[in-house]
Amino acid sequence: MKTLFVLFILILCVFAINANQQEEINQESTQQTHQNLLYKVQKWRTSLKDSSDAELKLSPALVVAGVLCFTAALISSASGIGDGFFFIPIMNLVAGIDLKAASSFSAFMVTGGSIANLINNHFGCKKLIDYDLALLLEPCMLLGVSVGVICNKVFPEWLITGLFVVFLMWSSMETCENGHTSWKLSLILREKEDMRDSRLAEVKRRRTIIFFKHLYLKIKKTETKQSFLGRNLGIISIKPCSVEYWILLSLQIPLALVFTILALSRTESLQEQSISNQEGTRLDHQFKRLMFPVMSFLAGLLGGIFGIGGGMIISPLLLRAGIPPQVTAATTSFMVFFSATMSGVQYLLLGMQNTEAAYVFSVICFFASTLGLVFAQKVVPHFRRASIIVFLVGTMMYLTTIVMASFGILVFYIDNDAGKDIGFQLPC
Repeated sequence: MKTLFVLFILILCVFAINANQQEEINQESTQQTHQNLLYKVQKWRTSLKDSSDAELKLSPALVVAGVLCFTAALISSASGIGDGFFFIPIMNLVAGIDLKAASSFSAFMVTGGSIANLINNHFGCKKLIDYDLALLLEPCMLLGVSVGVICNKVFPEWLITGLFVVFLMWSSMETCENGHTSWKLSLILREKEDMRDSRLAEVKRRRTIIFFKHLYLKIKKTETKQSFLGRNLGIISIKPCSVEYWILLSLQIPLALVFTILALSRTESLQEQSISNQEGTRLDHQFKRLMFPVMSFLAGLLGGIFGIGGGMIISPLLLRAGIPPQVTAATTSFMVFFSATMSGVQYLLLGMQNTEAAYVFSVICFFASTLGLVFAQKVVPHFRRASIIVFLVGTMMYLTTIVMASFGILVFYIDNDAGKDIGFQLPC
């Protein structure tokens, strides 16, 4: 009996030892797999060219990124979302461009897409752009773009990734909500065509166009013939972060305030008779008018940081203020053109590299957005379910959020483990 008991104890000991050894082997295997994953990601990161220092050359990854950007611009334009939320992940994960440089590329691509939308809305059969509203919002939006571009240079990559993931998640929820609303109201919107009186006087249109032409000429006066021979030199003779540069940048603050105050006062004088004399209604109206410039500044700020147009923030604001959806879409695309263009100009002033590649991607997105608009106007009405495209875009945005968050956490862990500087940087 004692022999059997001893034998039983020995068998238990053998099983315990084997179990411990197997557990150690599993832990070592898991740790080895984790290290191999980190090594592969690190190798992938180091094999990619730093787009801020090296010139981009034609490669399979760049071609694939171009095809994906074309597809993303087409789908975004057809769905009416725009803003190029997919450009940054594509350029960062596929083309191998760092996140900050991907934001500058995105600004040029959004500009290309917004040109197609601007041509469609301004020269189309329906002129729905509210120029008074655009004149009220655009100065603060352009000011926010300038501040956002500087923040893009100062913020560390992990912070930009985190902000972009949060903003992308919010935009995904807004997109799916808009798709749900569009699906519920598709029958009503299909039977009822939105009619809007052409109360936009030619004087108002000319005044707004003159304002933006004046802004464009102000920028063109500072430009010289493009010369990229020097390192970290912009397209103008003023050096980045010099005294002249900061003076030129700070001049936007009083200009934005002056134009916004003038637009607010003119809007108040025009709508004074149409507003009820009730105090609550008047206060609510004044609060909405004051919130417009603040939200436009925030939209420009995020647009400058991420290289997007900022229309995803302005559109819900205008819709909640009672602006018709068609007018909101047309006015937003008009504003996004100038904000994205301003963002691209700011990146050029700060010495952006690989401008030729950015121009090519901008042209690609222009043609893709044009095809998307044709698809939305000619093909989608036959199916009578435009909300399906919106749901598709929302799903893609959710997937992009997950991928960007996963890679952002992994890259942050690798950079922190390697002892790299992950703090704030100087803008120059």
